[in-house]
Amino acid sequence: MMPRSGVLQGFLDAIFGAFDDCVADARARASITQIVAALKVPHPERQDIGRRLPVCEGHLTNALSVGSDRPSLGLLLERFRALEPLLEWKTRPHFDETASDNFAIGHANTMIVGPGGLEDRRDIWLGVSLLAPQVRYPDHDHAPEETYLVMSDGEFLHGDSGWFSPGVGGTFYNPPGIRHAMRSGGKPLLAFWALLPDQTKR
Repeated sequence: MMPRSGVLQGFLDAIFGAFDDCVADARARASITQIVAALKVPHPERQDIGRRLPVCEGHLTNALSVGSDRPSLGLLLERFRALEPLLEWKTRPHFDETASDNFAIGHANTMIVGPGGLEDRRDIWLGVSLLAPQVRYPDHDHAPEETYLVMSDGEFLHGDSGWFSPGVGGTFYNPPGIRHAMRSGGKPLLAFWALLPDQTKR
C-alpha cells in the first residue's frame, strides 16, 4: 500500500490533534479513537479532483480567517488551507422544506476521507461543511455516529436540543439516527465532521 501524501497526512495529524484537544464527550472520544486506529491503514488517494463551487469562492476564505487562541485549531486551519485545493466540493443533492430558500446555492460539502473523497474508502467519513451567511441546512439523519468540530460562529440542533452555539472549537456528538441540522448567522459557518459507520464499530 502506498503511503499517504504529506499534505493529507499532515492534515489528519492536525485534525485529530484538535479533536483530542477539544472533545470532552466520552462517546465522541471513543468514536474518534476508532477512526484514528482505522486510519493507520491508508487507502489510495484520488488524483486531480480539486473543484470549488461558487459559494467557496465567496465565503471559504472568510470562514478560514477566524482566529483562535488554541494552537491546535490554528494548526488545523493552516493544514486545511494547504489541503483544500485538492478537494472536490459538492452540494447536497436532496433536501426538504426545512432548508432555507438559499440553501442550494449557499452551501458546499467536501469529503476528505470517505466515499468519493480524496482518500476513497467506506469505513470512515471525514469531511467539512461550509454555509454562506443566513443559510439553514436541512434536517437530516444517518446511521453512522458523528462528531462535529465547529470552526466558526453558527447554530446547531440535534434531537430535541433546540438551537445552540458551540463556538469556535466547540464539539458535540450525534448518536446514530438522531435528527440534526445547522444554520449560519451573519458570517459563514465552517464545521468538520467525523463519522464512524456501524460496520467499523467493535
